[in-house]
Parts: sequence; C-alpha cells; structure tokens
Amino acid sequence: MKYCLTFLTSVFIFQCVHAQTPFPGDPDSSVFITKDIDNFWRAFDMFKEDTTANPFGKAYIDIGSEGVKGFTPNRIISADHLLEVVKKRRNDYDKVRAMTLQMTKKEKQCRSTFYALKYWYPDAKFPPVYFVIGAFNSGGTANEKGVFIGAEKQADADVVPYIVAHELIHFQQNNWMEAPTLLQKSIIEGSADFLGELISGGPPNRKVTAYGDKHEDRLCREFVERMDSTNYIDWLYGVSGKDDRPNDLGYWIGYKITREYFRNSPNKKQAVREILDIRDYKVFLNKSGYLRKYIQ
Repeated sequence: MKYCLTFLTSVFIFQCVHAQTPFPGDPDSSVFITKDIDNFWRAFDMFKEDTTANPFGKAYIDIGSEGVKGFTPNRIISADHLLEVVKKRRNDYDKVRAMTLQMTKKEKQCRSTFYALKYWYPDAKFPPVYFVIGAFNSGGTANEKGVFIGAEKQADADVVPYIVAHELIHFQQNNWMEAPTLLQKSIIEGSADFLGELISGGPPNRKVTAYGDKHEDRLCREFVERMDSTNYIDWLYGVSGKDDRPNDLGYWIGYKITREYFRNSPNKKQAVREILDIRDYKVFLNKSGYLRKYIQ
C-alpha cells in the first residue's frame, strides 16, 4: 500500500498558529468538504471540450472553498499552472477520476480517527477537512484553516483515513521553527506518522518502512552524521540517487524515535501530549533511547 505525503514543507509555516485557532474540540463538529472535487471535474470536462480555453480559474479556483485557497500556494499555484499540468497529465487525471469520487464514502472512517485522537489527547481541535484536486504534487497538508487532502494523489481510497489522521496530527502540533534541522523535521513528520497510525490503525508507507528496517544499522549511522544539518536530501523531499533508497526516509526514522519515546513513557496519554509539544528535540531523542548506541 502506497501513499504520497511529499511536498509538505509549507506545513511548518503554519504550525505555530494551530494551537490558537478556535476550532471545536468536539469530533462531531468537524466537517468534510468534497464539493471542490465535483467542481474540478466539471472544469476538466469543459477543458476536454475546448482545449484552447482555461476553465480552471472561473470554474474551479475562483469558486473554490477554503480548501482550494489553502491548497493553491506551492501546489495548485495558479489556473495557468494547473492547466499546463492537466495538459501534460490528462491521462493520469482520467485514471484517478473514479477513485477521487469515492472520497465521500470515507467520512465515517476518518471521523473515527477524530474520536480516537480525542481519547488520547482531550485538548485536540478538529478543523474542517477539505478534499481537493491539485497538480499531482501533494497528497496533503494542513494550515490554520484546516486539513487539505490532494485527492488525485491517493492511489488507494482505503488509505485516506490514515492520510487525514497524519494531517490532523500536524494540525495539533505546536512546533514551528524558522530553520528546522534534519532531526527536527524527521521527528515532526515521523511523529505524525506514529500518532496517525495510533488513531487510525493505518500503517506508514510500507515501501519506506521495509527499506528502512532492512538497512537500519547503515541508515542510523548516516543519520547521526547528518541530523544537525538543514540539508534534507536523501532523507526528506528528494533523493540524490546515490543508492536505491526510497524518498522520505526521514519519516521512517522519526517514526522509530517517536515509537520508542512512547514505549518508554509510563503514562501514554501524557506521552502523546509531549509528542505534540516537543520543546527540545535532542532531549526527546535522548529520552527515546533510539540512536543512543550510534551517538558518541
């Protein structure tokens, strides 16, 4: 099972304000908005009828929800950019159309993850969840307006509740920083994977997990040499091609660190609270015990 959570860098820009956003603490109060998917496909059909026109402005972006507005910076970018992507990847959009229309069927499963988060973290806030169509460059993100899911990037609708859970955790995190190190970003993403799994039951990226577990010793040694750097290549958002590693191994190692922290904590609910509000990532790493034997 594969899912895409790449191109999420902007999520960090907003994490400083999530805690102040006045969204309800009742999981039943959250809304799931899918109308933008229907709007996109109407615009897409208009494009197919007249490929010289660009309907993605007036028929999609201009009438879009807060979800489309939140997904436009760095993702949709503009109507012209979306048009160019549609032209290049028209067949890919056609292939995912039926799957994107299944998003409405996943609300009950997604909401069950909200109930689970409320159990583990009673102070949780539950923003709206927007399902939109983007430019095939992001599976999801979150900002102060809510959680946004790029429906066209979901290869399997069954993993959508896990994707939503991951982004819901990002919404709760209070860990904005101006220039995160590789260690900090990996824990931010890996902790969202771990807590997302805790509340949804869905697994993290199986391909990345399988590779990481198989090459754990080598990767741990490499990571401790790089963890204080702000160069993320080969760990987050891109690989150099120096070996056969998959993208985003930072998620895997951040998950491992967070899992050990959680396991070593006598009070699990308090551990969840601490994971969502990490103050010192080196202290967090040390308390987890993971990587200890690799750090001199």
